[in-house]
Amino acid sequence: MILPAVRDPRMVTIRRGGSLTDSDHQLLALWAAMCAEHVLDWFEREQPGDARPREAIAAARAWASGDLPMMRARALGGHAMGAARPLAGAARFAAYSAGQAACVGHVAEHDLGAAAYAIKAVRSAHPDAPETGRAERDWQRDQLPDPIRTLVLEDQARRDSICWSAFSA
Repeated sequence: MILPAVRDPRMVTIRRGGSLTDSDHQLLALWAAMCAEHVLDWFEREQPGDARPREAIAAARAWASGDLPMMRARALGGHAMGAARPLAGAARFAAYSAGQAACVGHVAEHDLGAAAYAIKAVRSAHPDAPETGRAERDWQRDQLPDPIRTLVLEDQARRDSICWSAFSA
């Protein structure tokens, strides 16, 4: 579970009564896609013929640029998560990361789902090296665009416990 019981209005779009601007929402989707793409290789090595996670990442970017309707991006995210279900370990988490990224247009909080699953993928690939998860988290944070940096870091602190402590461990 990566979505909070009580939503932060800063992560809800202005159209739905929150304060999240379209431009920041788009930046969240682009950052989530970057996080997912960073670990995608673990999925593609195990399932080289399955393009669903890569298509979900492309959908996140296409939604952010206005080239794909949100419902289509969300559907492609669901397909990526379907690709994850029969798998285990890093490949599974990488596909879930891609699926979460594609769903950011629907619910902005999926950005942390993409990031947390990417960290889980790295941790799963290197179970005896916990520092690799921290290195992935730090890499993700280095990619944050300035306009959303504080928002994401505060959201990570707030939702860390429901994101498997991915952002603090």
